[in-house]
Amino acid sequence: MSTPESHDELIVHVANRIGFIELNRPKALNALSLGMMHAMHAALDQWRDDPDVLAVVVRSTSARAFCAGGDIRYLYESFRRGYGDAVDTFFIDEYRLDHAIFTYTKPYIALMNGVVMGGGMGISQGAHRTGGLRVVTSSTRMAMPETRIGLFPDVGAGWFLARTPGAIGRYLAVTGDTIGAADALYAGLADAWLPDDAIPALLDRLKSQPFALGSEVVAYVREAAQAHKVVPTPGTSPLADARMLIDKHFALPDVARIIRSLEREGDCAHADWAEQTGAMMRERSPLSMAVSLEAVTRAEGTMAEVLRRDLDLTRSSFERGDAAEGIRARIIDKDNKPAWRFARIEDVTRADVERMFESPWPANEHPLRDLQG
Repeated sequence: MSTPESHDELIVHVANRIGFIELNRPKALNALSLGMMHAMHAALDQWRDDPDVLAVVVRSTSARAFCAGGDIRYLYESFRRGYGDAVDTFFIDEYRLDHAIFTYTKPYIALMNGVVMGGGMGISQGAHRTGGLRVVTSSTRMAMPETRIGLFPDVGAGWFLARTPGAIGRYLAVTGDTIGAADALYAGLADAWLPDDAIPALLDRLKSQPFALGSEVVAYVREAAQAHKVVPTPGTSPLADARMLIDKHFALPDVARIIRSLEREGDCAHADWAEQTGAMMRERSPLSMAVSLEAVTRAEGTMAEVLRRDLDLTRSSFERGDAAEGIRARIIDKDNKPAWRFARIEDVTRADVERMFESPWPANEHPLRDLQG
């Protein structure tokens, strides 16, 4: 067993041929700082070709949250002070980490308890592509709530949202709705479930059970999960129950039509859901909702392409979108009275959306041009 390396906000160690990464910034709900991302990426690079590390487990030391996202306050203050390069650097480093996880050559297992939002999705969803697991728990509260603060589902999350059943990804991207563990399993955004109180014993066993292959570590976690049954089941989760309505409304081509369709929902059995969903959307940034829907629509290429596009959109979201105002209103001042660039979704034109996707960099100079796959 290696001696744990503490970076205060991140604890890294190897035990029983498993690399453990522990997020340790509880007061900020493990919001990712630059230091956390750099330390995490360095550990993954170190373990990638180390034969004494079979698999990686990422977890939180806090019962409240796996990871609530990126360090939004840092981004806001950097932008407000005119440090645009610092904002770019943060997202560049974050997306490089997300891509490293997505393309990792060893099984990566994310134990996603509590709040899993924004950047927390970026460091967990890629586990599915490594032969690893995305494990949700009884306390999981998952979302990409960026339209609430004038952003969009970044960190490559659009890639995963675009591959959810029906129009679920479009719904989650636009509304930023928070879902539970059963919902996440139904949407294909999680692979296994464990009750929170089963996690400590699992971690103890992972540090003592003999393993010869990374796949054996994954199988052990999967078997532990199969001993428990999530309630409600994925097929009877709130998201599953709303699936027919989600597909009916959110398959429409633009947000204005989605809202009109919701407002026309006259069936008394569904009127409450439609009214609540429409009201929730009316509180989001109109421009961000339109951009988010388009981002999911365009996310059918590689993860590298999606992350390059995400970086372009972060620049435009701060410079000519609603990011700074949304963060001010929701996170900094907390007055919950954002002055959005467009008052209503009906005021956002197709040209407005297209401009947001324009890259500030030529293709051969893009900061993420070297990412592949």
